Amino acid sequence: MELPTPHDLRERRKELDLTQSTLAEMAGVSQPLIARIEGGDVDPRLSTLRRIVNALDEAEGSVVRADDLMNTNVVSVSPDDSVRDARDRMLDEGFSQLPVIRDGRPVGIISNGDIRRVQDDNVGDLPVAEVMREAITTVEPAATLEEIDSSLDHHSAVLIVEGGQTVGIITEADIAARV
Repeated sequence: MELPTPHDLRERRKELDLTQSTLAEMAGVSQPLIARIEGGDVDPRLSTLRRIVNALDEAEGSVVRADDLMNTNVVSVSPDDSVRDARDRMLDEGFSQLPVIRDGRPVGIISNGDIRRVQDDNVGDLPVAEVMREAITTVEPAATLEEIDSSLDHHSAVLIVEGGQTVGIITEADIAARV
């Protein structure tokens, strides 16, 4: 990530026809701080700089959010479904993993790898709840691409949840298609 210079920030703010006060309000900082940063009198903390750049991005309309990327048709299984049903659904849909959802709420994820790791000849007869991983990342629809991308560094999918209900899913493939 290349950090913007004070001149870059000032020029971008002016191109967007924003006053220092408006930008300060959008970024949650003071107007004098914006003036000092633009004047090169102070080096802001990275978190402050990020808030300012995010506010400029928002004003420009270039912030990509979860609801811009998510697939709303979430193919899932229930924790009570059999592992065989989950595997068949993955094969039918061409997926290597599926979220596990009960009454609209995410409770975990099951993947081909999870199924392979089970040392039981009758793994297909087991309920998904006995094989799934409970760790799954969820974000709100307003989460930024940066937040989602960070989550995908640690998990293979991110579920989008609003009011406790699953409304979408984002995988690495969705991010790659956007780039």
